[in-house]
Amino acid sequence: MTDSTLFKAQDASLNPDDVRSQLNSGSEKTKLQLIQTLAEAGEVGLPVLMEFLLERQSASPTPVEGKAYQILYSANSSEVQDFLQAHFPKGLLSANPEAEADYSQLQTLLAQQDFQEADKLTLQKLCELAGQAAVERKWVYFSEVKRFSTADLHTLDLFWRIYSEGKFGYSVQRQLWLGVGRNWEKLWPKIGWRQNGNWTRYPQEFTWDLTAPVGHLPLSNQLRGVRLIEALFSHPAWSEP
Repeated sequence: MTDSTLFKAQDASLNPDDVRSQLNSGSEKTKLQLIQTLAEAGEVGLPVLMEFLLERQSASPTPVEGKAYQILYSANSSEVQDFLQAHFPKGLLSANPEAEADYSQLQTLLAQQDFQEADKLTLQKLCELAGQAAVERKWVYFSEVKRFSTADLHTLDLFWRIYSEGKFGYSVQRQLWLGVGRNWEKLWPKIGWRQNGNWTRYPQEFTWDLTAPVGHLPLSNQLRGVRLIEALFSHPAWSEP
């Protein structure tokens, strides 16, 4: 039985045992497909998603849990909203006590899949981490990246990865950069920041949903060169657990 035929929204048929088995043992890709199938099943799939999240509450969240949470978050159901308020009142991810900044609003925007506003808020958080001068100028010098704590960069990256099916985040971009031999000219078109030799224009030419290329978000202003994003990719956070 394939994911697409496991159950269908139109006849609301499902096999709960098969669903649970695949959610517990399948690959991440299979799980994400199954979560989407549950979403398309409407009210029939919501209890399965709630059960799945509750069972995984004590585990480290992955993009699978992130997608399940997003679907429940957007569900027009008082029962689901009561469930989330009871079990996940501050979102799927708890605040990192070692992080300097408050990322609760970012989590809300990402859960809503409002990636454009989440991207703006991410830059604001980087400025806060860099200091008051950066907050006032509204952008970050590459030399200020060394002030960023590992906890903050890990938190920012985790939020983006968890709520994007693993497609977005600094660590995702960094892996792609390493994969092209740290060649910026190869990276830009790969992540959709350059098209046909031209820089992608902000904001209208960027893709603010999950149809975007892997690594498309969050953005980093390249008008001042690559030193900022290189400093982010070279931060010790990525060599630490």
